[in-house]
Amino acid sequence: MAFTKATTFHLLCLIPFFHSLPLSTAAASYNISAVFAFGDSTLDAGNNNLLNNTPYRADHLPYGRDLPNGVPTGRFSNGKLSTDYLIGILGLNKDLLPAYLETSVVDSDLLTGVTFASGGCGLDERTIEITRVWDLAKQFELFDEAFLRMIKSFGEDKTRDVIENALFVVGVGTNDMFYNAYLFPTRVMEFGSISLYQDFVLQNLVAFIQRLHRAGARRIMVAGLPPIGCLPVQVTISNNTEDLFQRVCNDQQNTDSQVYNTKLQAHLESLRATLKGAKVGYFDIYTPFMDMIHSPAKYGFEQTLEGCCGSGLVEMGPVCNAFAPTCPDASKYLFWDAVHPTQAGYWFLTENSRETVLPYLTS
Repeated sequence: MAFTKATTFHLLCLIPFFHSLPLSTAAASYNISAVFAFGDSTLDAGNNNLLNNTPYRADHLPYGRDLPNGVPTGRFSNGKLSTDYLIGILGLNKDLLPAYLETSVVDSDLLTGVTFASGGCGLDERTIEITRVWDLAKQFELFDEAFLRMIKSFGEDKTRDVIENALFVVGVGTNDMFYNAYLFPTRVMEFGSISLYQDFVLQNLVAFIQRLHRAGARRIMVAGLPPIGCLPVQVTISNNTEDLFQRVCNDQQNTDSQVYNTKLQAHLESLRATLKGAKVGYFDIYTPFMDMIHSPAKYGFEQTLEGCCGSGLVEMGPVCNAFAPTCPDASKYLFWDAVHPTQAGYWFLTENSRETVLPYLTS
């Protein structure tokens, strides 16, 4: 569902207002008790801060520079993630969705949700071998631990009520394609084609959603892939000219993302028919991403194929650091580093979910 010109105009005017407003005061009324997130760096609010053997950490400047007090939390952006904006839409009593492993998180915080996501996570064990982060199995173990903490503090009835009325957000798969289909394609060669590899990782995703359902999840939002061929780092890698600043998306990789998303939607349709009492919604991020890239002025963007950090061509993680120059106004950029959106980009993606998938999941 595309934004109309009138809608876009009003959104652009309200961006500064919503970025400064306590999210709970701007929220509509939804029957959601908490948000629990699983997946990769688009949902990791700092769980990777405890991992010393991975480069997938964002607990250093300039990450987080536009958060309150400008303190980096481990979010792979200049500020908020989609889940931070989502809890505001849902009216939950917190400004940010914290990482479960954040030291300040106490049992009462679990009642409104946390994120278990780990930047660099994938659906293929080969991805985890490369990135050395927590896979979905480990993230589920952390969820189990949180579940037991809640039972101990608040009782089983209260805990199960929170879980059954919570929104579970799953966002994962981009790293599998990035590493195993494009950067180190030997994995895809083992399967014979990108399509067969997609089938493999999607089966793992389906199994994880089924596991969440068995644990009590009844409202599950699953994000599709972005246009991977338009991520700044992929634009740079795919450039076949001598001019590094000739910025063109990789159409084949974007087609691969679309094929994956079509398959994912078919799997989710099957899950809706088989998971008793569950609503499983598809969060389309591909379409709004492409609209922001093709029509940047509608969203107030001036640059959509380069990141704000460093050269904007390849920097992310440890290479996007305090010594790297950054653009003065990140709200003019769709991407913060060469992979991850700015908080402005995340805001538009989340607003799109308000119009598309949220009405189904919260009705």
